[in-house]
Amino acid sequence: MAKLKIVWSQRANIKLFEILDFYTNRNKSTSYSTKLYKRFSKELTLLYKQPDLGKATDIESIRGLIVDEFILFYEITKDRIIVHTVWDCRQNPEDLKI
Repeated sequence: MAKLKIVWSQRANIKLFEILDFYTNRNKSTSYSTKLYKRFSKELTLLYKQPDLGKATDIESIRGLIVDEFILFYEITKDRIIVHTVWDCRQNPEDLKI
């Protein structure tokens, strides 16, 4: 398999920022947000090594990687792993847009 590049979509970047910003404001500290970001990075490193690690979804080309209370929805192409969105599993599932 060719070297894959991990790419975050605009939606995924926005959701990631919103999640990290929420915890920074709620906790009045960046400590948890930093730990969460490192956790996402660690899991994406594993995903880079094993792209099929995530669970298949109802959408044929989309897989979901569970990270604590979050799911990273991603797609594997010929040369990329595209992270489409980050989903907090405690939200209403009807609001999910990939």
